[in-house]
Amino acid sequence: MLYSSGTTGRPKGVRRPLLQATVDQDDALSQFVRGYGFDNATIYLSPAPMYHAAPLAFSVGVQCNGGTVVMMPRFDPEDALALIERYRVTHSQFVPTMFVRMLKLPEPLRRRYDLSSHRLAIHAAAPCPINVKRDMIDWWGPIIHEYYGGTEGNGMTRIDSEAWLTHPGSVGKPIVGVLHICDEAGQDLPTGEPGLVYFERDTMPFAYHKDPDRTRASQHPLHPNWSTLGDVGYVDAEGYLYLTDRKAFMIISGGVNIYPREIEDTLVGHPAVRDVAVFGLPDPDMGEQVKAVVEPMDGFTPSSDLAAELIAYARAHLAHYKVPKSVDFMDSLPRLPTGKLYKQGLRAEYLARINQPISDPNSAQA
Repeated sequence: MLYSSGTTGRPKGVRRPLLQATVDQDDALSQFVRGYGFDNATIYLSPAPMYHAAPLAFSVGVQCNGGTVVMMPRFDPEDALALIERYRVTHSQFVPTMFVRMLKLPEPLRRRYDLSSHRLAIHAAAPCPINVKRDMIDWWGPIIHEYYGGTEGNGMTRIDSEAWLTHPGSVGKPIVGVLHICDEAGQDLPTGEPGLVYFERDTMPFAYHKDPDRTRASQHPLHPNWSTLGDVGYVDAEGYLYLTDRKAFMIISGGVNIYPREIEDTLVGHPAVRDVAVFGLPDPDMGEQVKAVVEPMDGFTPSSDLAAELIAYARAHLAHYKVPKSVDFMDSLPRLPTGKLYKQGLRAEYLARINQPISDPNSAQA
């Protein structure tokens, strides 16, 4: 039994029905990875921890089909490129944070390694900024594939590079389950309108271990065989899904819904930003204000000038109400080994200090 990542709370044990199959039968996992061209000649690079559902499933799936797994004990951007060259890796799987780390390597270093064996790179687990994915396709070619789904296995979408280039920002069309976008009352929303992402299945495909309340909370209020992971998104006229953010991360400022992911995707494009977390803090006038905490790249010193520069950068790329009210700096942001940003803990730290103002020379106000 696998556990959820716990980015929005305590990790949850995901209990799924046992497969009614024998060990010698061709299983769904083997079939799934073969859909990506995995076979006995595959050499698969796995840069993420095995307790996470995707690396575990893909590594087992590779070996079920007779392929080879090259497993990194921990991710390092240059090491990943070196391993692709050394072992003639054909397939890989990354999270967007890893793409950002590789793209921010010096250009001569990025071009040093022979990646010609690399035929397919999959990414998932977290939304990928549009500019990051476009830069990766420019670098590696149209070999980037993306899927969206959770440990719960309640549904899945998939998209390749060609479809993504005509639908930038999309995570694709459903390949498992029927997709629904619903409002708080559970009513289906029209095309282009953001709401909770539900997948409809014949029966509820999972339960949270010893937690019936959370299981019920994941179910649609009217259809118990529809379930959600708490993601907010919308579909376009062609049925492609776009994710905006987690419902739990949404900021409401002056009655307006603000999704931190869009702000994070913008700020990570600045050359001084290695990583960034955006979340809401209480504001006496607006209800909540937008806070950004930045992990700077090597060679950039945290300062009020740099914070002001990042606020100006955000203002040049975002609507005014989405611009962070203030920017702080940290040596290292809390990320899970799976690549997911752990904002709940970071926000909790700020909330604990909210009644104890701290004068920070490396912070700037908008």
